[in-house]
Amino acid sequence: MLDRRTVLASAAALAATSAPALGRVSAKAAKGAAASPQFPQGFLWGASTAPHQIEGNNTASDLWFIENQQPTVFAAPSGDAANSLLLWEQDLDLAKAIGLNTYRFGIEWARIEPEKGLFSQAMLDHYARVIDGCRARGLAPVVTFSHFTAPRWFSAQGGWANPESADLFARFTDKAARHFGNRIHAAITFNEPNILLLLQNANVPPQLWDIQKLTLETAAKRLGVPRFLCANVAGKDDLPDLQRGLLAAHKAGKAAIKAAAPKLPVGFSLAMMDDQAVGKGSQRDMRRQQMYGTWLDVAKGDDFIGVQNYERALWGAEGRLPAPQDAVRNWSGSEVWAPSLAGAVRYAHAATGVPILVSEHGVGTDDDSIRAAFIPAALTHLKAAIDDGVPVMGYCHWSLIDNFEWIFGYKPKFGLASYDPVTFARTPKPSAAVLGAIARANRV
Repeated sequence: MLDRRTVLASAAALAATSAPALGRVSAKAAKGAAASPQFPQGFLWGASTAPHQIEGNNTASDLWFIENQQPTVFAAPSGDAANSLLLWEQDLDLAKAIGLNTYRFGIEWARIEPEKGLFSQAMLDHYARVIDGCRARGLAPVVTFSHFTAPRWFSAQGGWANPESADLFARFTDKAARHFGNRIHAAITFNEPNILLLLQNANVPPQLWDIQKLTLETAAKRLGVPRFLCANVAGKDDLPDLQRGLLAAHKAGKAAIKAAAPKLPVGFSLAMMDDQAVGKGSQRDMRRQQMYGTWLDVAKGDDFIGVQNYERALWGAEGRLPAPQDAVRNWSGSEVWAPSLAGAVRYAHAATGVPILVSEHGVGTDDDSIRAAFIPAALTHLKAAIDDGVPVMGYCHWSLIDNFEWIFGYKPKFGLASYDPVTFARTPKPSAAVLGAIARANRV
């Protein structure tokens, strides 16, 4: 989610624009929808969450450690979040009530292995109960094994740059998959392992990289270690080591999951923009290679790839071009353009040849009417891609509920439901009914 992990005019007000600027439904998309209105039988209709973003009080994790220090790149600490560690049943009830048949969530490594080599049977049992709770409600559980966070001890020994990291991740995935892998519908090893590569291509201010580096250096000094490194907080000079470690860990983690649950489909999710070439000498293909290339090659050997799309990028000869002036804007001022999801999905499949799971897609905005219009518009274009032969397993909206949005704290609102920060009561937004009606009918 590039728009919620970078500093892109976050103080800009939402533009007052008309719905057509979301991206007009093309004649081809409309024709495809009319010819074959139903999505494929067994299509997954879901919503996504991440453990650190909703559970609260993830005190053994690396991000908790750096959120609660000064200086830090985080606008606010995660704190109680949505209290979903205790209220997970309410989340599952919410997903079912909306009309969904899938719930994508994550298991928290820092809870399962809070100290190196010390595994919590209680927390393994907790996540098993969540999986069984999904099944009992008719929700297919799609489980993410690493959604950015890691145990503090892991990042304090260099994180994914440590040569031991792939083996340690494989040991964790083995423990989890042997405990409940046979009850999972699909497994995602890593969430957006390329997110910092997108950041590198986003022309964000150098100060962002500087404060991320200072945040990590401060953490290392506090712990008396030479290097503290996280999956979504790093300096530019950390990226080569980080990518090598994540690539090795995906392969090792996938092998461990497959050994424990041979029939379980396994993949990873990528942050992907709908990259469009504009004019002669466009940088698009070069940028695609930098942001996704190595990961798309790896995905060719996986069971599926998760696509996580929030925006398009217009690439000219000199770099990224600004969005049209009349564009609908999200919380940060970035463009909201409904066809971008289908564009990213088409490219991901063309590059890998494997089935696609839309593991995240949404819009950060306080104006739920934008979200309510965005969902059916984007899904109409996605259906056209399916009609053109792109194998799409399902669609998981980000997010089930408003949550902790990493370095931006609680300002961005992505949820189909809001929650009260004191009582934690969940309240569906009108957009939830829009997605639910589509999911129940299996058509837009």
